[in-house]
Amino acid sequence: MFKEIYKHLKLKGFDVYSIGQHEGICSDPYLVIKENGEIITMSQIDTEASKGGLSILEKAKNIIRNYITEHKVEGICVSTAGMVDPKEGKIVYASSLIPNYTGVEIKKELEKEFDIPCEVENDVNCAGLGEYWLGGAKDSHSCVCLTIGTGIGGCVIINGKVIHGFSNSAGEVGYMLINGCAFQDIAATSKLVEKVAIRKNLSKDSINGKIIFDLAKKGDVDCIEEIDNLVDNLALGISYIVYVINPEVVVLGGGIMAQKDYLKERINKALKEKLIERVYKNVKIEFAENQNNAGMLGALYNFKSR
Repeated sequence: MFKEIYKHLKLKGFDVYSIGQHEGICSDPYLVIKENGEIITMSQIDTEASKGGLSILEKAKNIIRNYITEHKVEGICVSTAGMVDPKEGKIVYASSLIPNYTGVEIKKELEKEFDIPCEVENDVNCAGLGEYWLGGAKDSHSCVCLTIGTGIGGCVIINGKVIHGFSNSAGEVGYMLINGCAFQDIAATSKLVEKVAIRKNLSKDSINGKIIFDLAKKGDVDCIEEIDNLVDNLALGISYIVYVINPEVVVLGGGIMAQKDYLKERINKALKEKLIERVYKNVKIEFAENQNNAGMLGALYNFKSR
């Protein structure tokens, strides 16, 4: 019924608005967005993930209650941490960082409460969809989007559709073993920070990715060498993915990927050494263009595509 209403409004020329909510483990953005991707208003709220999944759901409801009095809202788009059953809009697995989140039926609860259509998708998949729609993978046939941060998340998109896999765990590349180690244990930003901190005898809390890159640009040997190690490991993981998926584009996102000028040539050089020439020449490495908005743009794209 909801989809029929949505299509009817579009055919009649109405501007269709959606409320977007990203649910994760830190401070999460929420916004009101037009169906063409134009952001009307945006804010953020502390998720307080340790209070559990039902607390997060209640926060989402409060946000929606506030906005439906100000805007003609025709949809709710949710981008969330955890493994998601996109058909049911349900969390099928969440780590202990968000207690009692597994099993929460977000779509069912929000549609019941507000009588507005809701679609739910994993946050990394949403970021990938955002880049596919309006970012680094725009107009591509196929792409893999990697988010490099505390861990490494992946999203595979072919012909505009996320590949979820048999049990909704496709793209969980961070757990992929490389030389006996999980990909995210050797190529995530958190590991770069950890290794530089050890070399400099510093607390991990005293430095971050930006500081490390600033020091590297000034010639700091420790930082340069550890970034080079990360680049080599990242390229190795990308090469495994490229050999299996053969995507047209690989989009790299996450905080340190803002260092495009420093990283792009290095990543391409390392990747060239790990791929046969024919494969290397037919894959493009791009950097995410939508930063923190990618997930919410992707949540809207996901809503429109269902």
